[in-house]
Amino acid sequence: MLAYSLPSDISPSTYVNAASLVRIVALGLISAAAISSRLFAVINFESIIHEFDPWFNYRATKVLASEGFYEFWNWFDPTAWYPLGRVVGGTIYPGLMATSGVIYNLLHALNLPVDIRNICVLLAPGFSALTAWATYMFTKEMKDESAGLLAAAFIGIVPGYISRSVAGSYDNEAIAIFLLMFTFFAWIKALKTGSALFGTVAALFYFYMVAAWGGYAFITNMIPLHAFVLLLMGRYTSRLYVAYCSWYAIGTLSSMQVPFVGFQPVRTSEHMAALGIFGLLQIVAFAQLIRSHVSSKQFQDLLFVSVISAAGLGMAAMVLLTYKGWIAPWTGRFYSLWDTGYAKKYIPIIASVSEHQPTAWPSFFMDLHMLTFLFPFGVLALFRQLRDEHVFVIIYAVMGTYFAGVMVRLMLTLTPCVCVASAVGLSQLIDTFVDPREPDVEQEKEGGDAAPSKQAAKKEKNAAPITGVGAIDDIVSTLSGASSPEKDKSGKTKAGIFGLDTRMVVLFNTAAMLLFFVLHCTWVTSNAYSSPSVVLASTNPDGSQHIIDDFREAYYWLRMNTKEDAVVMSWWDYGYQIAGMADRVTLVDNNTWNNSTRLTAGCAAHIATVGKAMSSPEEIAYPILRKHDVNYVLVIFGGLIGYSGDDINKFLWMVRIAQGVWPDEIQEPNYFTPQGEYRVDDQASKAMRESLMYKMSYYRFAELFGGGQVMDRVRQQQLPKQSPTLDYLDEAFTSENWIVRIYQVKKEDSLGRDLKSANGFAQGKKRKRSKPPVKRRALA
Repeated sequence: MLAYSLPSDISPSTYVNAASLVRIVALGLISAAAISSRLFAVINFESIIHEFDPWFNYRATKVLASEGFYEFWNWFDPTAWYPLGRVVGGTIYPGLMATSGVIYNLLHALNLPVDIRNICVLLAPGFSALTAWATYMFTKEMKDESAGLLAAAFIGIVPGYISRSVAGSYDNEAIAIFLLMFTFFAWIKALKTGSALFGTVAALFYFYMVAAWGGYAFITNMIPLHAFVLLLMGRYTSRLYVAYCSWYAIGTLSSMQVPFVGFQPVRTSEHMAALGIFGLLQIVAFAQLIRSHVSSKQFQDLLFVSVISAAGLGMAAMVLLTYKGWIAPWTGRFYSLWDTGYAKKYIPIIASVSEHQPTAWPSFFMDLHMLTFLFPFGVLALFRQLRDEHVFVIIYAVMGTYFAGVMVRLMLTLTPCVCVASAVGLSQLIDTFVDPREPDVEQEKEGGDAAPSKQAAKKEKNAAPITGVGAIDDIVSTLSGASSPEKDKSGKTKAGIFGLDTRMVVLFNTAAMLLFFVLHCTWVTSNAYSSPSVVLASTNPDGSQHIIDDFREAYYWLRMNTKEDAVVMSWWDYGYQIAGMADRVTLVDNNTWNNSTRLTAGCAAHIATVGKAMSSPEEIAYPILRKHDVNYVLVIFGGLIGYSGDDINKFLWMVRIAQGVWPDEIQEPNYFTPQGEYRVDDQASKAMRESLMYKMSYYRFAELFGGGQVMDRVRQQQLPKQSPTLDYLDEAFTSENWIVRIYQVKKEDSLGRDLKSANGFAQGKKRKRSKPPVKRRALA
């Protein structure tokens, strides 16, 4: 019995071909939507690189495009981490730059003179289309093509992925999520088919991932965890052995070719799980071989002895190698994933990054919207059949959800799994209510015995179970007249959906939810994730947009008004932008690999040194600036226009990082009031008011208010009417909206006086001389 009629003059082959064409067109439209939704930044502003890290990636890519791969590979950058410099080839993941370089050379070979900047800006939107295709292929292995299309549509526009892949977001994640999903797809194909070819494909894309993003460790541990769970479930097969061994052997050897990775796959604890599962599979495979040649009793005795011996030797070897230092212990970044307070206590440089903070609950709804509650439904649906590939997604869901909860940045790795599981669940729902066939109803005889009527028996041929899986195949079977009802154990036809009214209510609500999802994604993308960090926008009283371009204004001033070898000190957040846009030497930048490197004997790390200089009084900070040849100091101040991302709000992290190196000189409590408040008004602590950061931020600030109430619009605190003074630095530049302030470090006084005394003398102030003590004659 059919709830609605189907055309009877269409052959199944025609229907299948039409469905294939629709899927191809749908994938094309999804790819176009994925690319288009990431172009708001270019449309609203211009083609520009966003954020901080992308500026170094862009600068490195320009070197590769202009000078070739080998020059890029051997590039030593003397302008970074002055005076140490940076060996770029050995301290980066080159996959992103190499990808852009290949595209650049390919387009120029086709006589398309595209600028390298435009390639960098549009790389992430372009790869988002490939990510949608890879997600489609992966989800198709979980269920069917309809679920794959839904997953591709979800990943194409979901804010959780768009946040790291808008136009201009030229960071490693721009290509990494595509590599992640395609590696997982190849792994599932290798596992299902036992194909060494797909295992090799997974290994090669894993190598590409290692070369592109440090998040490759997620793959390094996800695949071994999946293999281990399958072993615990008793699902060892030769297919698992072939798939894993081909992936691990080729992938590990390939990943070691990346200089920044080197021998880490065999010498760090983060990679030991993959090695351990590889060894365990050899033991299991050997046990299976022995089992086929000896009796059951002998096999049990041999298995017991061999397993205990192998486990004991393996654990002893791991402990010994770790103790001897051959295998590096777990890193602080690993511990920070399991203990959210670890980084703040022991590694403040990691905790100071906003994207390393725990995820707030509203962020899940903002980045995932309705997928937040479709996700658990999809995971539950995977338990119905629980094939090997379903186990993988379930493990991915558990691990991804936990890590996304402890670190905002890892929402990116959870998003693909959410899209896949949600698509499986929603596809199952739609399949159930779209299937046109209704179940048969048993009718009672006059005697009260239940028996199917002739009409029901006649219609039973067209009835089919509502399994919720593969609606297209069911409809094709209906058109061909080859379907038969599936009975349960009692012999009764399975229940299903009756009538069009129930179907339409559910499908209408589903369509409405999908519409709201699209509207939400579009709004979040256009308003929250498409604004460059170097270009701010506000709204005028008449509703028009006002562009705040202080960052580029300041960097342009640096490039045009300072010497080419001038050294600029700022907090490390802005190092890449200063090097990329101002083309000036920086003391520290966003590459924190150098956090533990000593500059000179007895001197602390660069970042801690900057933190100490910023949090110390002028007379203490000045020798630090002169020692490191600093010519200019740059600070970000948002107190005038209400820009909350300024250095005063980041100042406590500078104090904490400096305190980790100089605990006797810098103590965080000194920068709070006796009541434990962080204030910048007249109640601010003495250490706060005398710090170089405070003085540079509020220097001449009171003059803007003409003697009236001086208000910091970020912290909503009223400041004293007398601004702080500077004796060791001169104001060189302040941007239009006072967001960027640049100060020039004074030279030593030619007469050998300290600059505070020299400055006072120049202003006509006489130095007060202390009176000599009065001598009293001792009484006789």
